[in-house]
Amino acid sequence: MAQRLHLVFGGELVSPTKNVFKDVKAIHIVGMFPDYASAYSAWKAEAQRTVDDAHVRYFIAHIHRLRDEEQPASATEELGI
Repeated sequence: MAQRLHLVFGGELVSPTKNVFKDVKAIHIVGMFPDYASAYSAWKAEAQRTVDDAHVRYFIAHIHRLRDEEQPASATEELGI
């Protein structure tokens, strides 16, 4: 069974309506997690810590999907959206 790694990261966005970071060098890498539940817990803690700043957003990246070459990418992933 493949390991399902999840990366939690976030930072200040240019605008609350876009997922574009203001300064890529300042992205906060929370960590890599072995399962979605622990990644979600870390994401939730960071999201709650920064809830008063609308320009700060955290994300969970499903790293295992990038490694699984047999799993087809979604249409939006293919377009880079």
